[in-house]
Amino acid sequence: MNIDKNKDIVLNNGVEVPRIGLGTYQLKGKKLESAVMTALDAGYRHFDTATLYENEGELGKILMNSGINREDLFITTKIYNDDQGYESTHRAIDKSLELLQTDFVD
Repeated sequence: MNIDKNKDIVLNNGVEVPRIGLGTYQLKGKKLESAVMTALDAGYRHFDTATLYENEGELGKILMNSGINREDLFITTKIYNDDQGYESTHRAIDKSLELLQTDFVD
């Protein structure tokens, strides 16, 4: 099965979101790597994680070593409810960006 990149959803602000993505909840180690590599081979470019999943660092490493340009990936993450609030959200986002080895999340 190959994913058709032309099947993106265009949001009101013009951002294009791949219609199909891989959620990484409860995936770590070899299972995460295998799932991500299989998804990339199938054409997936949207990957979802969260601080709660405790796999942002692994996912970031896999994606950055995949040979796919960051601009061609759509990476989403979420912060803990406890990290909500202006300053704590900024700290949580900075940590996620560092773990994901990227300057931005989508």
